[in-house]
Amino acid sequence: MNSTAYNIEGVSQKNSTCKYDFNSSSAEDLPPPPPPPPPHLPRFTAAAQVRVTLTLLLCALSACCNLAVLYSASRNHRKRSHVRLLITNLAVADLLVAFVVMPLDAVWNITVQWLAGDLACRTLMFLKLVAMYSCAFVTVVISLDRQAAVLNPLSINKARKRNKVLLTVAWTMSVVLSIPQVFVFHVVVIDSPKRFIQCTTYGSFSSRWQETLYNMLTFTFLFLLPLFIMISCYSRILFEISKKMTEDSLLSNEVQLRRSKNNIPRARMRTLKMTVVIVLSFMVCWTPYYMLGLWYWFCPAGLEETVSQSLSHILFIFGLLNACLDPIIYGLFTIPLCMRHMYFVNLGLTDILTHIKCISSGSSKMSRDLFCVQ
Repeated sequence: MNSTAYNIEGVSQKNSTCKYDFNSSSAEDLPPPPPPPPPHLPRFTAAAQVRVTLTLLLCALSACCNLAVLYSASRNHRKRSHVRLLITNLAVADLLVAFVVMPLDAVWNITVQWLAGDLACRTLMFLKLVAMYSCAFVTVVISLDRQAAVLNPLSINKARKRNKVLLTVAWTMSVVLSIPQVFVFHVVVIDSPKRFIQCTTYGSFSSRWQETLYNMLTFTFLFLLPLFIMISCYSRILFEISKKMTEDSLLSNEVQLRRSKNNIPRARMRTLKMTVVIVLSFMVCWTPYYMLGLWYWFCPAGLEETVSQSLSHILFIFGLLNACLDPIIYGLFTIPLCMRHMYFVNLGLTDILTHIKCISSGSSKMSRDLFCVQ
């Protein structure tokens, strides 16, 4: 996220001042004013320790599961479905979160201050936002693909080419929209009450409204715009499905029986259900944390008095959970029922790869391998 997110998370802090009247020295009978309290520097609290532990666990889980998805996608070269392409890009975006956002957050909470220098500060803040943008934009591409599959099923042959173009746009926008991070983040050093170094946006904006505007633009492209597109796509999908169900109810029993023997509509509906759950997981996981950030940008004093640091830690961890849920959702919709228990008990990479290999060896491969579904 952007700069104010670190204030919410207790990572970057600014000097605090105590206002008093310096002209009071004219009254000789009054005692001298007390010295201002020292600025409050962040500490590695118990809540931060829990956050670091959970973040590292989610990092390991997300890395193993998403690497397993990439492994399964690279193994079967005979089936090149456009759904495979989408799931692969989503796994790559989730791996960026697992390898950039999660370790960065964990180490930063442990060290409290920034120890990696100015270049690493700008680079890692850029990569962090690229990772979060890519997750949102690839999820949007999945929604657009499902909308096209339902509203215009005859264009299925053009789906792979269309998705390549959309994915290129998504990754390009992720990089371009993250470039301002390189210029607004920098290393700030204070010497009182002791030397403290932090990677922050402090001093990059001449006034508060400029920082709020930058944060709101980031919030719009990172959450509001993807959310609006996703809701629009699935609203149109639900409307089209309800209309088709009404039309099917008017058909004769013979036509309905003939259609029931076709496995492709059932497989496509299964893919649609999976993408709906993926989109819902993105909304549910990140909405509370972004709402907390929105509250801080417009009313920071009210937030600090109402919301504890522990709650902000919990909401950020809940957002990171989204990178772990995507491959798990894939497993729910692709692994046969008799194998799901082993899949979720044994979350090691070797066990997951073994289960994925078993999926491709069945006689009903077309109906069980989601990557083969059009």
